Amino acid sequence: MAKSDSNSYQHIINDVKRGDIKPIYLLTGDENYFIDQVSDFFEKEFIDEGARDFDQTVLYGAETDLSAILSCAKRYPFASPKQLVLVKEAQNIKKSWDDLVTYLKNPQPTTVLVICYRHKKFDKRTTLYKSIAKAGVVMESQKISDWELPRWILTYVTAKGYQITETAAMMLANNIGSELDKIANELGKLFVVLPVGSAITEDHIEQYIGISKSYNMFELQKAISQRNVVQCNKIIQHYANNPKEYPLPPLIATLYSFFVKVMILIQNPESANPYGAKDVETAAKNYQLPKLASCIQYLHETDLRSKGIRNANTVTDGELLKELLFKILH
Repeated sequence: MAKSDSNSYQHIINDVKRGDIKPIYLLTGDENYFIDQVSDFFEKEFIDEGARDFDQTVLYGAETDLSAILSCAKRYPFASPKQLVLVKEAQNIKKSWDDLVTYLKNPQPTTVLVICYRHKKFDKRTTLYKSIAKAGVVMESQKISDWELPRWILTYVTAKGYQITETAAMMLANNIGSELDKIANELGKLFVVLPVGSAITEDHIEQYIGISKSYNMFELQKAISQRNVVQCNKIIQHYANNPKEYPLPPLIATLYSFFVKVMILIQNPESANPYGAKDVETAAKNYQLPKLASCIQYLHETDLRSKGIRNANTVTDGELLKELLFKILH
């Protein structure tokens, strides 16, 4: 049984808690956060703490091979109804996996084998993938797209018993990036200091996470969408004065994503993102398609120059940023 949606990790955990336990789980994909959630659940909760020394084995792909994994899988539990064999970083196993296909034809019923294949997707075309999907569960952990991040943050915060304002969620999404484990870690700082049920605001984000509510990417996007030259220059000057705090590459990536959204909205209004779409809608009114195409070209050129390409005069990132915003706004 394959589970490909990004929330399937919680479905797996719920199924196991209800007693619906499969002999094998393959956790694969390019979003490590969901893989880690399931892996941590099995490692910390599946086997009772007092029996883990006997019935829980954790192996690492770079330090083991399939024969060792199968040797562990074929053992019987000592103090529990089932034993756990957890293989982390399985993508580093170098030798053939063929023997696992044979094992899965008649898996040890008292063993739960969990394989964490991180950073990339397991090849669906292989006999092994099909054997695992038939005998157990395959979770395909997919990256959350940029426009989905604020909604994911809202859902995550709500599940933890808190609330968060739209602006605060956008601040996190636009300034931390798309790595969910980093976002979760930053939110964890707030969960420690704020009472359960609190509403997380921009002030909390600024105070405890260190993202300025005046100079964050969300505010820059807003100023760009309005073609507010004064506010843009104010923010960009702050960025130029603090290059370590505001590195150029993620800023370029965020603006690229923003302008692509605006282009999509202009060409297909039905595709509008209903969450955090206000700035995109504003920009769609203030920029025409040819200008947006030019903006994307400016971003590409700035990215190359920031990497030393076509930048013979070694212009600083701050100067590149000021030049970029001048071209975008005029």
